[in-house]
Amino acid sequence: EVQLVESGGGLVQPGGSLRLSCAASGFTFSTYAMSWVRQAPGKGLDRVSIINRDGSITRYADSVKGRFTISRDNAKNTLYLQMNSLKPEDTAVYYCAKAYFSSGAYETPPGQGTQVTVSS
Repeated sequence: EVQLVESGGGLVQPGGSLRLSCAASGFTFSTYAMSWVRQAPGKGLDRVSIINRDGSITRYADSVKGRFTISRDNAKNTLYLQMNSLKPEDTAVYYCAKAYFSSGAYETPPGQGTQVTVSS
């Protein structure tokens, strides 16, 4: 069974930072690209970032470019998202998902996600 467990969210002031983690199990992590996606209140899922299988190539949504950094540790089966200079519009539930780098598509996130709230 594929399991992706997100953690690291919380309440942070504008301009602050958070580091999200995603622990993967039930599949061969190193053979999949991975994405972070988010769902703001009342909206659909949006892809934030994608990373290829060995971590050498990354892509970001324009809204987070220069502020967020995606990375992975294949030895630990873990995906990360470093989020800096957070803005209120970054408020959302963040999920990790198996992805397909060439198309940018991602599978429906199986986890519960982690809530990120940016507010003063």
